[in-house]
Amino acid sequence: MPIDQVDCEKVIRKLISAKAEFADLFFEERTGTTIVYENRKVDRIRQGIDRGVGLRIIRSGATLYAYSTEVTPTAIDELVSTLVQADSARSEPAGMVFRAVQTDQQFIIKIDPGEAGLNTKMALMAEANEVARSLGNEIDQVRVTFSDERRRVVQVNSEGVRLDFCRVGLVFAVHVTARRGNLVQTGYEPVGGQVGLELFKVKPPEEIASVAASRALMLLGAREAPSGRMPVVLHSDAGGTMVHEAVGHGLEADFIGQNMSVYAQSLGKTVAAAVVSVVDNPTLPFLRGSYPFDDEGTPSQRTFLIEKGELKGFLYDRLNAMKQGTVSTGNGRRESYRHKPIPRMSNTLILPGRADPEQILKATPNGLLVKKMGGGQVNPVNGDFVFEVAEGYLIDNGFQGEPVRGATLVGNGPQVLRNIDMVANDLGFGIGTCGKDGQGAPVSDAQPTLRIGTPDQPDTWITVGGTAPSS
Repeated sequence: MPIDQVDCEKVIRKLISAKAEFADLFFEERTGTTIVYENRKVDRIRQGIDRGVGLRIIRSGATLYAYSTEVTPTAIDELVSTLVQADSARSEPAGMVFRAVQTDQQFIIKIDPGEAGLNTKMALMAEANEVARSLGNEIDQVRVTFSDERRRVVQVNSEGVRLDFCRVGLVFAVHVTARRGNLVQTGYEPVGGQVGLELFKVKPPEEIASVAASRALMLLGAREAPSGRMPVVLHSDAGGTMVHEAVGHGLEADFIGQNMSVYAQSLGKTVAAAVVSVVDNPTLPFLRGSYPFDDEGTPSQRTFLIEKGELKGFLYDRLNAMKQGTVSTGNGRRESYRHKPIPRMSNTLILPGRADPEQILKATPNGLLVKKMGGGQVNPVNGDFVFEVAEGYLIDNGFQGEPVRGATLVGNGPQVLRNIDMVANDLGFGIGTCGKDGQGAPVSDAQPTLRIGTPDQPDTWITVGGTAPSS
C-alpha cells in the first residue's frame, strides 16, 4: 500500500508546526463494483479503484485543506508545503506520541461481495427483474442496481491517534415503472448497509422486487389524494425521512454555530412532545450509516438529541466543537479524501414508545396512513418542509382504506414534533445517501409507527397536499 511508505507521524509534526490547533492525515482506498440491470440485460458495469490522501490544518477557527491522488512521500511533502507557509512555520514538536487505536465494533462480513464474481451478482439482479415483471402485464420497465464497496481508511492526527481499518458495504435497489394507458406510476425499494451478500438471506431479491412492483401497480389503481389538514399516521415502514430531514439537519452544529437553524437557541428547552426522543447512533451494527470511528478519528457514539421532548444536544465535528467550546460527538464525516469533514448524521431515529401500532390506527377515525415516504426538501433555518408520499392510504374508521397517489406532507419540523401524540413500540429503518455542501454520505434513518395530530384537536393536524379536484 502506498500509504505504508509514508512517515505519517512526521507529516503531522510538520503540519502542527504551522501554528495549527489540530492537524490530520486521511488516506483512503476504495474498490468496488456497480452494476445496472435494465430491460432484461446488463446496461453497464463499473469497477475500479480510487485512492488518495487529504491533509488538513485547523487554525484560528478556519480549515486549510489539500489532497492528492498521488500517494507518495514526495507528493505528500508537496501538500505539506502548500499548507505550511514559511512565514507561519515553527519548529516541529518532538514530543508527540502516536498510538494505534483499535475498535471493539466489528461488523463481521460473512460473504464478502468483493470476493463474489460478477455472475453471482448479476444472477441476483436477473432474479429480481423477472419477479417484478411477473407480477403483471402493466409492468413497463424494471431497473435493478447493485453496488458494493470496500473502503480502507488510514487516519493519523495531532492528538496522537493512528487508525487503520476497512469498511465493507453494499446497496441493492429495484425501481419499477408501471403503465396503464397514459398513467405512469413508479415503485422503488432499496436495501443495504455495512453488510455482505448474507443480506439476501434476510431480504431475498424476489422480496425486494415484489415490494417495488406491487407499490407501482397499487398506485395505478389509487385515487388522487385529497387536500387539507388531517391527522397523519406514519407507519414504521415509512422509514425515518421525516426525522432525518425535518429534525436532523437542523441539529448539525455548523447550522447551529451560524444561527441558521430553528433550534439554535433551544438547547435545554422543550422542542417536542414528551413521547418523542431522538438519537443519532453510528454504533448500531450493519446499518448503512454505521462506523467505528468518524472521518476525523473520533470514536463513534450514541448521541441523544431530544429526550422526552427536551433538546439535549447537537451533532459535532472537531472544527465546530472547537468553535463552540465543546467536544466532537463523532459526527465529522466526509464523502472521500477529496473533501474536508463536516457535521453529518449517521443513523438517526425516533426511539420506540409504548403504544401498540394497530391501536394507533384504530384510535384514528380518519386521516392519512403513510407507509412509505418519498423525497422532499426542508429549510433548516425555519424548519418548513415538503415531503412526497410514495405509498399512502386513507384512514377509514380506524382501518386502512383506499390507496391514494400524489400526496405530499407540508409542515414545520418543530411544530410536527410537538404534535406527535402517540408513538408505537415498533421500529423500521430506511437507507439513503444524504447530500450536504456538495458531499454525499451514507445514512440510515428510522422511526416507529406514530401519529401526528390528535383527532379531536384540528389545530394539531398536518397539511396534506393532494391532486384531487376540490369539491
